[in-house]
Amino acid sequence: MAERTKTLKKYREMDLDHLAREEADLRTAIWKLKVQKGTGQIVEGDKLASAKRDLARLMTVRTERRTETSAGKRS
Repeated sequence: MAERTKTLKKYREMDLDHLAREEADLRTAIWKLKVQKGTGQIVEGDKLASAKRDLARLMTVRTERRTETSAGKRS
């Protein structure tokens, strides 16, 4: 199974509180990686891109849930 699929599955199984905590953790990690990149300390350059993709996946899951919730209210 591809890493992307594993990550999406993990996020879809989380409740909203866990998603919010994970989002905060990812945003902190991205900030730290940007600082490391700016100072030339980063060794693995793909970690920043990977963290950004994970954040995008997480936000996609949150948007899907909001859409499902709002669609349920209309019915």
